[in-house]
Amino acid sequence: MNSKRSLLKTVAAAAFATVAMGSAFAADITGAGATFPFPIYAKWAEGYKAATGTGLNYQSIGSSGGIRQIRAKTVAFGATDAPVKGEELDRDGMVQFPAIIGGTVPVFNVPGFGKGELRVTGPVLADMFMGRISKWNDPKLAALNPGKSLPDLTITVVHRADGSGTTFNWTDYLSTVSKDWLDTVGRGAAVKWPAPTSVGGKGNEGVAANVTRTRGGLGYVEYAYAKRNNIAVMALQNKDGNFVMPGDDTFAAAAAGADWFSVPGMGLSIVNQPGAQAYPVTTASFILMYKNPANKAESVEVLKFFDWAFKNGKQMALDLDYVPLPDALTSQIRQRVWSQINNK
Repeated sequence: MNSKRSLLKTVAAAAFATVAMGSAFAADITGAGATFPFPIYAKWAEGYKAATGTGLNYQSIGSSGGIRQIRAKTVAFGATDAPVKGEELDRDGMVQFPAIIGGTVPVFNVPGFGKGELRVTGPVLADMFMGRISKWNDPKLAALNPGKSLPDLTITVVHRADGSGTTFNWTDYLSTVSKDWLDTVGRGAAVKWPAPTSVGGKGNEGVAANVTRTRGGLGYVEYAYAKRNNIAVMALQNKDGNFVMPGDDTFAAAAAGADWFSVPGMGLSIVNQPGAQAYPVTTASFILMYKNPANKAESVEVLKFFDWAFKNGKQMALDLDYVPLPDALTSQIRQRVWSQINNK
């Protein structure tokens, strides 16, 4: 744990430098978008720079921002956790492929309770985010946590203030497990948050920070941000009825049966998958590139970067509790997706 925490701190520092100064890595490759995969992209970039001398300037601005930037052709690749639909990819002349798998987790700040010490089901979690459960000692939460003295403390919902693939993944999950959520709020990169106590934070970083400083706070972040900030995570009931904690093993269990090419653009949702150990909010982060890029040389470098990361970055991903794509899948991505990009 200590080594992982140290590594997360190192990655956090590298990630901040990339965004804040724009010069942590030479701007040989440009990308922008999702904050969900930011820690691993920063770690991969550090290793790739050392191995090849080629740098990466990745702006962690949220999935919606990444889609805007690639459509504006100001970056060589966009990154999004909310996959773009096949018809939109065709319209824009782009390809899409997953780059990494991880999980989105419910984080909380309740004095006296730490990681895994509170349990919740999907429907109860949806009621909390809707504001229908407004206190931490609500009978529904008490029933899931027998023998524990829950405080009479108001639940403050912390959500993303920016357009976010993490929000899409979170609301995709809530929509899957709660018809009330689906009918009232729905899924999307930006939604109208119904709980009267809701407050926003920019990026996974902002949500993590707000939960940390808010007594009674409840939010959702990519798992690496929860670990980095030492925020308590709730145990979440999966489709098989088991309460599981997030981690590379439970993310891998959820992703094991995914048929990525069954959906146009590989935009597969893998929330609430069956499996005894499957973590229910397991998701992928995707890369967007043009089939006929304006800057072919930079497009070539992007593919070299991800090719290197797929081959050499597996342990880096596991160290940060992401799940690297299996070799069989990355081979298919090279053959069936990258082959559509005209870099000549």
